[in-house]
Amino acid sequence: MAQTIYQVDAFTDTPFAGNPAGVCLMEAAASEQWMQNIALEMNLSETAFLAPAADGYDLRWFTPSTEVDLCGHATLASAHTLWETGALPATQQARFHTRSGLLTADKHDDWISMDFPSDPPSPLSLFVDVGAALGTKPLSVSKGRRYYLVEVATEQEVRELKPEFGLWQESKTGCIVTSASDSKVFDFVSRFFALGLGIHEDPVTGSAHCVLAPYWAEKLGRTELVGYQASARGGTVRVRLDGDRVVLSGQAVTVMHAELRQGLL
Repeated sequence: MAQTIYQVDAFTDTPFAGNPAGVCLMEAAASEQWMQNIALEMNLSETAFLAPAADGYDLRWFTPSTEVDLCGHATLASAHTLWETGALPATQQARFHTRSGLLTADKHDDWISMDFPSDPPSPLSLFVDVGAALGTKPLSVSKGRRYYLVEVATEQEVRELKPEFGLWQESKTGCIVTSASDSKVFDFVSRFFALGLGIHEDPVTGSAHCVLAPYWAEKLGRTELVGYQASARGGTVRVRLDGDRVVLSGQAVTVMHAELRQGLL
């Protein structure tokens, strides 16, 4: 049987916006090398691989160069694909067993809500090299389990940022840059860079919002917020802080699917 791979734009309801992810619904687990080869071939920031498990699906995420512990947009794309293809009834919760524990997703009309672990960042001393690498002057620098979080003064700074990618070449840690939003629609804006993970700039990063949600909830005094990731493609992420968990909500649209040639499975 041919293996189908879907490409889904996540955190958007518009094709060619948001963050594209590959989704591979497998009948059984595949080798790590095969999955890495497929992710390299897809050349997207992440490709998700799902294999049936006793209570849901085993889910793994690969960039073109490495496997990652957590990915929001490819999880959103995976849940969307399960429901759209009929592999899972729209009324049934999607349950994913991952490196980051059990993740769940529920469908609410055109929106998908995912239950993820919160990752509140801890303050760090300001370092000159952070500002130099980003080409701006940070207001604060903090770090979660996976990513650095840098706050700058204005939304304009976030949008116009031009990092010195050469200074991030060896870093295996992603960097979120954020500010409060100037608009009445969004509470905060952000961008995400992870050159050492094979990604210059990620269009919309769900896992980054596990850091952004507790950070801005504390600063703004509210647990329900709306973020906009101000990449060239752009995308909207609704967040709700619930203790040590974050509910991330977004939309998704399938833009294409393809089948691997026989013999490549």
